[in-house]
Amino acid sequence: MSKKGKYDSPLKATLKGIVDLYSKKNDGVALPGEIDLSGKTIMITGSSSGLGFAAAKRIAKAGANLILVVRSGIPEKGEEIKRVTGNSNVSMYQVDLLDFNSINQLLNNLGNNGITVDILISNAAMVPLKSRKTPQGLEEMFMVNYLAPFYLINQLIDRRILKDAKSKIIIVSSESHRNPKAFEWDNFGKYREYGINETVARYGYFKLLLTTFANELSRRLNRKNVQIPVRILCPGPVNSNIAREAPAWMQPLLKGVFSLFFRSPEKASDPIVYFVSETDHENKSIDYLFLMQPKTMDAKATDEQNGKMLWELSEELIRDLGLGLISK
Repeated sequence: MSKKGKYDSPLKATLKGIVDLYSKKNDGVALPGEIDLSGKTIMITGSSSGLGFAAAKRIAKAGANLILVVRSGIPEKGEEIKRVTGNSNVSMYQVDLLDFNSINQLLNNLGNNGITVDILISNAAMVPLKSRKTPQGLEEMFMVNYLAPFYLINQLIDRRILKDAKSKIIIVSSESHRNPKAFEWDNFGKYREYGINETVARYGYFKLLLTTFANELSRRLNRKNVQIPVRILCPGPVNSNIAREAPAWMQPLLKGVFSLFFRSPEKASDPIVYFVSETDHENKSIDYLFLMQPKTMDAKATDEQNGKMLWELSEELIRDLGLGLISK
């Protein structure tokens, strides 16, 4: 993986985000004047703060039945959404995306409660200070930012929690998926140490895995004629707490830059709300928005052979962990 990309250090990633946000752009897509999500059940991961929480409030305000899948914030975050939106149809499920046991418990709880979902928003992500191991011995950012979404989404489909032909999957990725120069197939899933100097570069690499997975997922769903649209987006630089593990000396600087130059979580959630509210998706198998601009994804992420290789390696890793296979 290249060490000379646009997103391979906190400073370079921040500067690139500011340039992208304020550079001149072509006309993009626009939100409809009124959004009515009554009757829709929408699940969003990582929704107790930041971008996810902002999107959740807007979705609840539009009348959806909202399911918050979170690590913390139960029940206060759900109660806050009910209070500010007037929508009482808000439920919360706890999950730790670092732990497959917790993910399986979530899936069992959803199934036991007879939950079916119209729209899934896979939003949860993390930027750790350094590498750490999960309970299953994987690297934390690899797990939360890629392998957990791979496993959870496939299980939601296999268990029919996501409704065939009536569902939609929205995946929050990042423009930093363009930064890596190549895939690390030989070391896929293997834990290795890294520190703060590599964190941003690793984040971009795991977002490349996530974006590649989304493309392959769309191809497989279309081949099965399930016709569940898959949408991908980058919200741009967001004034959130995703960098909360940055060193103490850096926190005031980051907070100042974020508040001055980055978008509020509410504004940054526009592409999520756009994809949630769209109705003309029947003939589109996949789409990508950067901010509110349609854009072509990196060629590595859309390459079918890369998608197939990633899927096979991911299934092999999951099987080696004793978790069974994802259905074809």
